[in-house]
Amino acid sequence: MGRRVLSVLTTVFAVAACVISSFYVFGAHYHVPGGDLVATWWTTLTFLASIGAAVMLCWRHRWPTVVLGIALVPSLLMVSDALAALIALAAFAAHRRDWQLVVASLAVYAATALAVLRDFGRHPDVTVFGRFFSTEPVAAKVIGTLVIASFLTAIPLAVGVWRGMRKDLTARETRERQLREEMARRQERTRIAREMHDVLGHRLTLLSLQAGALEVTNGGSADVARTVRTTARQSLDDLRQVIGVLRDGEGGAEQEDAPSVAPQPSLTDIPELVAGARRSGLTVNLTVLLEETAGAPAPLGTAAYRILQEALTNVLRHAPGQPTEVSVRGGPGAGVTIEVVNPLPAKASPSPGSGTGLAGLAERAAVVGGNVTAGPTDDGWFALRAVLPWERG
Repeated sequence: MGRRVLSVLTTVFAVAACVISSFYVFGAHYHVPGGDLVATWWTTLTFLASIGAAVMLCWRHRWPTVVLGIALVPSLLMVSDALAALIALAAFAAHRRDWQLVVASLAVYAATALAVLRDFGRHPDVTVFGRFFSTEPVAAKVIGTLVIASFLTAIPLAVGVWRGMRKDLTARETRERQLREEMARRQERTRIAREMHDVLGHRLTLLSLQAGALEVTNGGSADVARTVRTTARQSLDDLRQVIGVLRDGEGGAEQEDAPSVAPQPSLTDIPELVAGARRSGLTVNLTVLLEETAGAPAPLGTAAYRILQEALTNVLRHAPGQPTEVSVRGGPGAGVTIEVVNPLPAKASPSPGSGTGLAGLAERAAVVGGNVTAGPTDDGWFALRAVLPWERG
C-alpha cells in the first residue's frame, strides 16, 4: 500500500513539474522585454502538445515506448523543453536494456541538447542555463550545451537502469524461491512414498504370507488367523503414522482431537521387528551388538529400522523359507553396520516393483550420510550391507 501511494505521489510530482516547465518555456521563448506575449496557432499547438506529453507520463510504466515517443515530439519538432522526455526515459530504461535503449537515449540526448541550446538563445532575463554558463564565444556555448545535455540525460538513464536491475533481481529471487519450494515439495513426496513403501510394504508382505499359510495349514489355524489380524492392525497403525508424516511435512498444526500418531521406530525396536518376521515363517539368526541404543539420534534409529525392515521384506518376497543371518553392530563414534545375508533361492520368483526397494534403501541411507551395498556373492548368497554414521555426542 505504501509503495503504491509513493508511486502515485511521484507521478503527480512529475506531471506537475512538466506542466510548470511548459508554462515557463512557453512564456520565456516568446518573451519580449517591454512588450506583450504574442501567441499564434503554432505556439498554442506547441503548448498543448507539451501539456499532453506531461499528462501521458501517468502511463509511462504501462506503455514506456509509446509515452517516450510522444514526449519526444514537442522537444524535437517544436519549441518545448525536454523534461517530459527525460522522465519517460527513466521509465523506458527500467523496462528495456537492449539496442532500443541506446536509440532512445540518443534521441532524448538530442532533444535535451536542443532544448538547452534554445535556452542559451533566449533573453538574459529569462534564460536558465545562460546565467551559469558563458554563451560567448560559440565554442563555449556548444561545449556547455553538450555537457549539460549529457548530465541531464545520464541522471534518468541511471535511475531507470537501477530500477530495472532491482526489478529483475526481485523477479529472480521470486523464481528461485518458487523453485526451492517446488524442490522441497518433491523431496517431501519422495520421502512419503519411501515411507509408504517401507512401512506398508513390509506389513502387507507379512500379511500376504500369513494368509497363504492359513490356507494350507490344517492345525493351528487360530494362531495364524490371530497373527493375520495383528498384522492387519499394525498396518493400519503404520498408515496413520505415514499420514502423520505427511501432516508434519506440510507444517500444519494438529488438532487437539486428532488421533495420536505412533512414534518413529528406533534401534530398540529391532528385536521386535525380527520377531515379527519369525512369526511369519522366516528363519532368522539375529546378532545385535549395539551400545547406548537409547541415546541414538532419532533419524539414525529410524533409518536403521527401515533398512532392516525392507531387507527382511525382500527375503520374504524373493527367498521365502531361506535361513537368514542378520547382524546389527555399532555405537557412538563407530556408526551402525547392518548386514543381512541369505542363500539365493534355486528359482528366482519375480515380484512387482522389484528394484525399487533397494533404491529406496540407498536414498534412506544417504539422508543420514550412510551407504548401502547389495548383491549376490560368489558362493551363492545374497548379501546386503548398510553403514550409517553415528557421531559421538
